[in-house]
Amino acid sequence: MSGHTLPCALREETDLTKADYDGIILVSSLDAASEKHIDPFKSVLNKASQLDKALGVEASVLEIPVPARRLIYVHTGPLNRDYDDARNFSDAAKKGVERAIKAGVTAPLLVVSPHPSYPQAEVVTLLGALEALYVPLQVREELPEKKTKINTLGVFASDVKRLQGIIKETIALESGRYVARDIGGGDPERMAPPRVESYVRQLFNESSIMVEVIDNHKVFEKEYPLFAAVNRAANAVERHRGRIIFLTYKPDGAVDQTLFLVGKGITYDTGGADIKAGGIMAGMSRDKCGAAAVAGFMQTVNKLKPKGIVIEAAMCLARNSVGEECYVADEVIVARSKARVRVGNTDAEGRMVMADVLCRAKERALNAVNPHLMTIATLTGHAVLSVGSGYTILMDNGPAKSVDNAKKIQTAGEHYADMFEISTIRREDFAFHAGKSEGDDVHQCNNLPSSRTPRGHQTPAAFLQLASGLDKNGIDSDKPLKFTHIDVAGAAGDLPNEPTGAPIIGLTAHFLKGRYTL
Repeated sequence: MSGHTLPCALREETDLTKADYDGIILVSSLDAASEKHIDPFKSVLNKASQLDKALGVEASVLEIPVPARRLIYVHTGPLNRDYDDARNFSDAAKKGVERAIKAGVTAPLLVVSPHPSYPQAEVVTLLGALEALYVPLQVREELPEKKTKINTLGVFASDVKRLQGIIKETIALESGRYVARDIGGGDPERMAPPRVESYVRQLFNESSIMVEVIDNHKVFEKEYPLFAAVNRAANAVERHRGRIIFLTYKPDGAVDQTLFLVGKGITYDTGGADIKAGGIMAGMSRDKCGAAAVAGFMQTVNKLKPKGIVIEAAMCLARNSVGEECYVADEVIVARSKARVRVGNTDAEGRMVMADVLCRAKERALNAVNPHLMTIATLTGHAVLSVGSGYTILMDNGPAKSVDNAKKIQTAGEHYADMFEISTIRREDFAFHAGKSEGDDVHQCNNLPSSRTPRGHQTPAAFLQLASGLDKNGIDSDKPLKFTHIDVAGAAGDLPNEPTGAPIIGLTAHFLKGRYTL
């Protein structure tokens, strides 16, 4: 797995008439920037447009007088309205590839075109095509005859040197999303914590990423007691026992920034003692997409090998099971930070598995170069209600907000069609999680779903700071630490759709761009 590849070979191509391809996928933005790429097919397109006024709205298959024979034509639609964005390119490319597969194409040539208003249009187009080619891990393993959808994907652009950079960057980005989809999309048994560990160890064997795993429940109880509480019931079943996986990247040379990532990896969420009833448990194998994104991001780091930045990442992998050992509401647990946390609802387990690991990251950040801490989680249904599907929510603490972090990530992500919205952590969120009884420092949660709780996606960001002790490292501190909570519940992808790999591309675009050479 250290030589992790995409589901098909990618080839640079500068000849649209080469006989190796059995279909050409043309994504057009319908403006002057693309005209030179349309030139060889203008007569065919002009003739077809007289017969079909919807030409290219849905991917169209046309006959062309070159060896490939088939032109799969799809356009992005308008790109100049207030609400248009780079997703038009990826959406069009995905439709084009899906149509090519239906037409029986096995070796398509994808034409990528620059656009003056969208600087990453070519990369985004290619990412959309590769998304359509992903085959789930369990299908690849159990049905090897279906492990690929095509044999090879050619990529055409008129600028050969630029094309080489486009392909290299896209491979790094898609390789990370590929890993995130494998882990996030694996069913509760295939991607139970021990098997995630095996996947990750194989992935990063002999790579630039160092892997360290904690699997001892006694260590969890001593050093990560909030995690241990969630893991208690699952620990009775060997194949479900929790793992905390640390992934570290250190570059050669000087360092000017350190990132600490903590990902929620609930491999299945029953709700625990506060069980998810009424049919809402289905789909809870996707509650590990935060940790999956962490692994995917580190795979992209492994491919790009950025300079000047240290990255310490953690995957908090546990199954929130029901049983005689499960933790229950009203328990008071002393966190790693020494905060006394009273449990309010066992279905708020995601914040529990991350808080102690975040505390460890905080301890290390105090001695790190220019640190920035982040939690990544499919944490709340409220996030989906607030911003809808397809959007990741960013929440900065004071020190992160002072450098306009969330806005910068949002802007960087938009160039690559990885979409973010920004929320703010307020005083009400800290008040909500303040201890309610004598001897309690932190109240974990109320007993309502986040979707029925006012500020349901913002308050967990306050809990994570209170339970980890990060609230003492705000803008009023002698040692302020930047912290961003990232809720990917709306963007990670729900069954039956494949996981998206959000927010790997946006984080790469903001934190790593300019640190690697293509």
